[in-house]
Amino acid sequence: MDWRDLLGLLLLYTIPKKRLTPWQKAFTRLLSWLGEKHNMSIEEVQNEIVEEFSYLGDDRESTIFYIMELGQKLSPIDENKKDENLIKGCQSKVWLTTELVDNKIQFRADSNTDITKGLIYLLIRVLNDRNPDDVVDADLSFIDRIGMSNVIGSQRSNGFASMIKQMKLYALAYKSKIEMNN
Repeated sequence: MDWRDLLGLLLLYTIPKKRLTPWQKAFTRLLSWLGEKHNMSIEEVQNEIVEEFSYLGDDRESTIFYIMELGQKLSPIDENKKDENLIKGCQSKVWLTTELVDNKIQFRADSNTDITKGLIYLLIRVLNDRNPDDVVDADLSFIDRIGMSNVIGSQRSNGFASMIKQMKLYALAYKSKIEMNN
């Protein structure tokens, strides 16, 4: 537990819910999610993300700040910041690594910008620890449902699409590997 977790708990238990700002509501919801042991479906995770972002309303600045806060949850992958792990097509540098553990994909990522860290965090939150078929077939509806195109510009939207494409390509490669071994 670090200072952000303690701050979140403080917010959660000391400020009455009706007085929370939209950002605080979304942050306490995220803290609740992080504290629960869960086996949620991709759709359930997406619904949860949509609910969190609904607390922010149409406040673009708060939404961007919240996305940047989410990115701070990523663990650094300094040892894997190699050119071979860079996602092509992103305005910022985004490194993505994967591992197949018990036929489930474990994604790890990092970026050189806070907003991009938050974007890849959202994708990892939805797609991590899933079997390759689920990742390949995932309909990432939360992106449109939270109005991501209104928050990030066209360059970042292209980069976001590149992140999704790379994650699905990894999943497709793992799916082929599993089928070959069976």
